[in-house]
Amino acid sequence: MMPNVSRGGRMAGLVAYLLGAGRHNEHTDQRVIAGDSVVMAWHGEETPSRESARSLARYLDEPSTVFGTTITAPITRWDEASGSHVKVGEGDAHVWHCSLSLRAGDGPLPDTTWASIAEDFVRKMGFDDSDGRAPCRWVAIHHGASTNGNDHIHIAVNLVREDGTKARTWRDWPRAQQAARELEVDYGLEVLESRQAGLGERGVKPGELERAAREGRPETQRRSLERRVRACVAAAGDEGEFVRRARRAGLLVRPRYAAGTTDVVSGYSVAERPADGTRPVWFGGGQLARDLTLPRLRAEWPDSPEAASVAAAEWTAAARGQRPVAPGAESTTSDPAAWQQYAAEAAALRERLRAIAPDDLATWTSVAKQAAGALAAWSVQVEASPGPLAEAAAVLGRSAHVRAWRVREAVVPRPGLRGAARIFTAAAAGGSSKTAHAVLLRQVLNTMRALHDAHRALGHAQQAAAIERAVRMQLADVARQLPPVPAQYAGVGAPSATRTAPSSQRPAAPIPTPLTPPAKPAHRGPPAGGIER
Repeated sequence: MMPNVSRGGRMAGLVAYLLGAGRHNEHTDQRVIAGDSVVMAWHGEETPSRESARSLARYLDEPSTVFGTTITAPITRWDEASGSHVKVGEGDAHVWHCSLSLRAGDGPLPDTTWASIAEDFVRKMGFDDSDGRAPCRWVAIHHGASTNGNDHIHIAVNLVREDGTKARTWRDWPRAQQAARELEVDYGLEVLESRQAGLGERGVKPGELERAAREGRPETQRRSLERRVRACVAAAGDEGEFVRRARRAGLLVRPRYAAGTTDVVSGYSVAERPADGTRPVWFGGGQLARDLTLPRLRAEWPDSPEAASVAAAEWTAAARGQRPVAPGAESTTSDPAAWQQYAAEAAALRERLRAIAPDDLATWTSVAKQAAGALAAWSVQVEASPGPLAEAAAVLGRSAHVRAWRVREAVVPRPGLRGAARIFTAAAAGGSSKTAHAVLLRQVLNTMRALHDAHRALGHAQQAAAIERAVRMQLADVARQLPPVPAQYAGVGAPSATRTAPSSQRPAAPIPTPLTPPAKPAHRGPPAGGIER
């Protein structure tokens, strides 16, 4: 279960949106499923309407209005040019909003279960009166699955308590994460292994989804760039070749220099070529995925003065828009017979993996990155829009999203699947036969089998099941379009178990009690700002 926390100052606007049709009429069967006792007594059974939304918002906002308590916080907006949120000032932030989402394959849950989860979540966040303080007013609203198919609810809280004091919001984001972890266990929900295993895919922001929808794109720029960068990384033999392959793939590439220098490259950013009259949207390697930062990439490339010199020259050429300095393998046509060598290398990799312990994260992370990159390279060449190859590459990429401190001692099994990535990159140019693709695909499947087994050995049932689904569903479709291969290249098994969550009853609700504001002095200065820490 994933929490997503935001702050604002317009309770009426938030409630109207949650009980309304949504920006694109995506909300269905909007309803109040939980809230403080008064919310459930007065609004729990009514049919949503503009008037009921206004009435609910007035009730939730009453402590702020009556006591005049102010809570301010930084205001940010999405900047399409930089691809991130930027601070634009300070403003009212007494409205605390959190969505709790299940994965697309995990829901839906009944309202009674969601209601109990919401109540426990509010309690764990300290917004009720269980600690002896006055409670906050809050509501939980359910309006069907998201556009991505995730069952979820929204919780809106007024951070001004019933007595006019401020609720504690210090470290609310990590506390929300911790509360979600505990609720996953309490309610028998599928626990997100990414939190336990140190994995974590970069989230896609709502602004990115909205931009993709406006432009009619099948995926966000971030996802597209991640796949294309993975393809270039997998096929590159060194840093300079990576820069050249990225530029050859039509990407804009620019280096980031270490502080106080103009020649020490410490990172990079990439962007798609923009349409005429628009600015490119840049993403750093770390914004695409944890394993695509430049330091993580350098750990898998040769480290020599010659390679470093060529790489520095290629970065400079990319920054200035000049021609590549030392064209290499990326500019040559693949030998049609090279696939036999690459298939042998992939088979040798599979044999070496038999001796690798399941808890050797450095090696398995590198292998997952290579396999994801090989499939991404094939996808970029043959899929006009994200298809089964892109989906399978994304699944494998998640096994490489490991935090850097967990894989410092990287032991990289090279050449591995780099040759497969090069063959797949040449797919559109006719540089290899369908038989070559079939044999290499089966070697990639063998590697996926090894990853699957390693995840299962570590108890990562979710990721193991995701790899299995990628083999049985996405890649099975691809394999059917290729020539037959020997029977020993079979898929993996082990379906995952399905668990259901228990339900619970909501407590009864009393009649609301009028709030009594303190007597106002004849003159008072400006209210104290800031958020309680």
